[in-house]
Amino acid sequence: MTQDAFQDTYPDQYSHCYGCGRLNEEGLHLKSRWDGDETVAIIEPRPYFTGIPEFVYGGLLASLIDCHGTGTASAAAYRAAGRPMGSEPYLRFVTASLHVDFDNPTPMGVPLELRGRIQEIKDRKVVVGVTIAAENEVVVRGEVVAVQIPDEMKTD
Repeated sequence: MTQDAFQDTYPDQYSHCYGCGRLNEEGLHLKSRWDGDETVAIIEPRPYFTGIPEFVYGGLLASLIDCHGTGTASAAAYRAAGRPMGSEPYLRFVTASLHVDFDNPTPMGVPLELRGRIQEIKDRKVVVGVTIAAENEVVVRGEVVAVQIPDEMKTD
């Protein structure tokens, strides 16, 4: 697994996301990395992740899939272009579509492992399948259709 998190290569203007922005003091600070042809991120549920006592809130799980998916899309686009992460022009992605299936309740108190797999790369779009596992059991599955950030959202 590579040591540098994708999100740590984002320029400051794209580092404010609640889920993965290193400059968001209140955020989750999700860190995604390559692990062979997959991407991985580990996060430990915090007490305020609770939906029902002892279980993680589903909306937060969807947010994790969203952020890991767009980070994976960015990394995949850089890899496909043969460019280092963070090189200009920036290849940043936003979510065009998010689908989430909750297979089982997600317990609090154990690390959650997110795994991303590239399903499609085409022009300005990347489709990523993401799973979340707790204690080696997949509890959530998702798909993110990510598109390069539209011009009206660019700040550079």
